[in-house]
Amino acid sequence: MVDILLVEDNRELSELMSSFLVADGFSVYCAMSGEEAVSFIEKENAKLVILDVILPGIDGFAVCQEIRRKHTVPVLFLSALIDKESKMNGFMTGADDYIEKPVDIDILRAKIAALFKRFYQEQDNMSVIKSGDIVINQDTMQVTFKDRILNLTIKEYDLLLLLVTNKGKSLSKDFLFSEVWGADSFSENQTVTVHIKMLRDKLEEDSKNPQRIKTVWGVGYRYEEI
Repeated sequence: MVDILLVEDNRELSELMSSFLVADGFSVYCAMSGEEAVSFIEKENAKLVILDVILPGIDGFAVCQEIRRKHTVPVLFLSALIDKESKMNGFMTGADDYIEKPVDIDILRAKIAALFKRFYQEQDNMSVIKSGDIVINQDTMQVTFKDRILNLTIKEYDLLLLLVTNKGKSLSKDFLFSEVWGADSFSENQTVTVHIKMLRDKLEEDSKNPQRIKTVWGVGYRYEEI
């Protein structure tokens, strides 16, 4: 995967922008045509696409439409076409931003930084859940407790994630069973109790007097952050 796919048929401008981007720490692949850009995206990955509109062969609008058929990668149009219709067409084909030529490198840098922050920093924050001493990484399905990696089964992980994301709420055994094991599971409702005990053994200072995973008598369980 590269950080930036730069699609610009003017070789001098492409090399100039690429040199600035590489100096900023980005890895860059330069495509000289719309067809080359589409071929690259089909085989490789990029975190951001900077896309000229006027290209040999298929134009930037068509490239953007092709990208949007399968990918959510942010697309930044860079074009000498500065009329309202062209800009609207860019956004309607799926662009996330549109910059006019001639390029102001400082504006370009600011736009790139904003897109990376919006698309990746926020996603990273959403994928990691912190609750006291517990950290759940949803991308890797790894759970750490007091900086120590916990060895959890898939069902233990799913059950803990469900409890933590509903902290403070009393969840019935039937609800937990349905969400984690599924209504068509051959397991029995009692398996929830067994897995709660296993989680308490790994997360509680005193599993017989739990402070995080509380029993709600007659209902089920409630997770409390401490």
